[in-house]
Amino acid sequence: MTELGEFLRTRRAALDPHRAGFPDDGRQRRVPGLRREELAQLAHVSVDYIVRLEQGRTHRVSRTVLDALADALQLAADERDYLCTVADVAPVRQQAAPEVATRLQQLLDGMPDVPAMVLHRRMDVLAWNRAAAALLTDFGALAPAERNLIRLTFLDPAFRALYGDWERSARECVAVLRMEAGRTPHDPALSALVGELSVRDADFRTWWASHQVRGPRQLVKTYHHPAAGSLTLDVQQFSVDTHPDQLLVAYTAADETSKDGLRFLLLSQQAKRAPLESDAPSSH
Repeated sequence: MTELGEFLRTRRAALDPHRAGFPDDGRQRRVPGLRREELAQLAHVSVDYIVRLEQGRTHRVSRTVLDALADALQLAADERDYLCTVADVAPVRQQAAPEVATRLQQLLDGMPDVPAMVLHRRMDVLAWNRAAAALLTDFGALAPAERNLIRLTFLDPAFRALYGDWERSARECVAVLRMEAGRTPHDPALSALVGELSVRDADFRTWWASHQVRGPRQLVKTYHHPAAGSLTLDVQQFSVDTHPDQLLVAYTAADETSKDGLRFLLLSQQAKRAPLESDAPSSH
């Protein structure tokens, strides 16, 4: 089954028939969600066409049909984008390991009071400032292959304990990764990450199979930091025009209590670092 077919099947199964306008006809439903014939009726296509789409036997789908399917399945904006992406994906050539421009690293270092980092769209941490390391983890102490926010979220107990609502954040991580998988289905690094997490974590396996998708957006997250206490932070993400596969992510306090806690954390970090910097400047 193709990614398109699996996505259509899971979205069909997730839609309440009553919400889609189908009353209870007395027939027992063997599976949750819409029947194939009901989706076909709503999208004005044949049942056989739905079957062929879900089984991966039809690869060329017009935009008109995609829009009709999206309307019938009541897809959100991110899900609509994902549907169009997986309906027309082409193999991508192998790319070199992503690099962060020197000026972008200088920007991060010039924001000492704002935890910030540069992420690849599959959530690899490519660059960070000292404030981000103080808030989240010492990325410099990790092997490059381990510097991935989704991997840390599921497999690192200390990182996992930072989240005020781990399940919500973890589900969001999976939805973001699924969105990226639809955009770059032939990325070997992404496939390896999904494979590792699927083997090592049951929650990831379950949520990955649900085909929930979400693009980058502004978030509010609560962290329980061992030194700074509870912090509610706005997480803002900005695209990097010169590197379309990269995002600049910054964390700012959402309230006065969190502002005080973040200030305390950064001042404590600076105090610990001061003796080391009396002789020579430090770097990542």
